[in-house]
Amino acid sequence: MAVYAENRKAHFNYEILETFKAGLVLQGQEVKSIKSGRIQIAGSYVVTRGEELFLRGATISPYQPANAPAGYNPERDRKLLLHKEEIRYILGKSKERGLTLVPLKVYNDKRNLKLEFGLARGKKTRDKREDIRKREAKREIERALKYE
Repeated sequence: MAVYAENRKAHFNYEILETFKAGLVLQGQEVKSIKSGRIQIAGSYVVTRGEELFLRGATISPYQPANAPAGYNPERDRKLLLHKEEIRYILGKSKERGLTLVPLKVYNDKRNLKLEFGLARGKKTRDKREDIRKREAKREIERALKYE
């Protein structure tokens, strides 16, 4: 399983409650572009339109910029493929106050490209500071054990 893009800030800015995986509806050149690492999901999010979910704000650069199709939009919305029961569950949960859908990573599962996204709640500044404190304390302990 190769990971092509990861949203590292998501775990720092959000408390991830549940994760889901979905397929992506892509054009042919977008698949090649993703497999060559030309995708950015930082700052993107998942939105709902009716009974469908879409990835918004992700940038997939053209595979060959000189040969890109006319009118190619690297930031277009991309439909997510899920079972209807999952979509209904996610729609119900995402309507709760304070919850949002955040993309975590794009990876391949056998031959298919998948998006892992999470149902998340935004962290407060004090929670972020606490995470930083814990990380620094862990680093100091490891450093002290290494030199003993």
